[in-house]
Amino acid sequence: MTTVGIIGGSGYTGGELVRLVLQHPALELEFVYSRSQAGKALHEVHPDLYGQSRLHFTQEINANVNVLFLCMGHGKSREFLSNHPVSTKTIIIDLSQDFRNAPTNVYQDRNFVYGLPELQGTEIENATDIANPGCFATAIALALLPLAKANALQQQSVHVHATTGSTGAGVLPSATSHFSWRTANMSWYKPFTHQHLTEIQATLQQDTEAIDLIFLPHRGPFARGIFATAYTLYNGTLKDAYSLYENYYAQAPFTHVVPAPVHLKQVTGSNNCMLHLHLHDNILLITSVIDNLIKGAAGQALQNLNLIMGWEEHLGLQLKTNIF
Repeated sequence: MTTVGIIGGSGYTGGELVRLVLQHPALELEFVYSRSQAGKALHEVHPDLYGQSRLHFTQEINANVNVLFLCMGHGKSREFLSNHPVSTKTIIIDLSQDFRNAPTNVYQDRNFVYGLPELQGTEIENATDIANPGCFATAIALALLPLAKANALQQQSVHVHATTGSTGAGVLPSATSHFSWRTANMSWYKPFTHQHLTEIQATLQQDTEAIDLIFLPHRGPFARGIFATAYTLYNGTLKDAYSLYENYYAQAPFTHVVPAPVHLKQVTGSNNCMLHLHLHDNILLITSVIDNLIKGAAGQALQNLNLIMGWEEHLGLQLKTNIF
């Protein structure tokens, strides 16, 4: 079995990763590190894990574990690795933004490869360390990659509106994550300046020409999921667009181009991304839906590990959605 350690397992993303690792047939969860919850049983923080593991949160790590997942806040991964030397044989998969924004980011002689499988699966297969993409970045990049790779986004603007659930804000409460504020409510935030914008533009960049991406994120009155719409000028028919997308994602087991309009319940609880195309005159509308905690974080991290290890890409990720 491949041994796994998780750093920062008490939050939403860390908790989701714990659940997925415990169910993965080739992985053995050895420890879950948390300074705030050290000494508590996993099920005391994540009650749905009762009976699934006898592990307790700890402040001790095994520096020689086979795989180390970093699930801490942005800026904390570099700090942790500086203070906790890890074996060079250990695979590190970081779920923060510390090592993103480049195809490869070098830190302490470790080469962090940007882990979007639909973009650079071969590079991931040959990697030892992964910078896992952000949740908004995943949903939006998957919506636009076929157009970008076909050089169909040059010299024009792409408008993106994307709505995320409350889990996207993390486990620590804030004024806009309380139930009384969030329910039956909706708002935008960080207009045109969201931290994932640079990451998305780097992913979609065509040669030396950056994509003109206008991104407006929203908070939605639901717990999990991202519903993203992107629209831009398109010179072609709807059939042409579907052929372009279907060909690009033909070998992608989790990204599906579907004929009917999509909604969040089709993907929440799964590692899937569903894309729908709509053409109005010469404007192409692409709708992209994902679960922000799975395909946008923990599930994609395991998908990357499967590729590195040479396992089936869907191993441990054949998950069930709840449509009603």
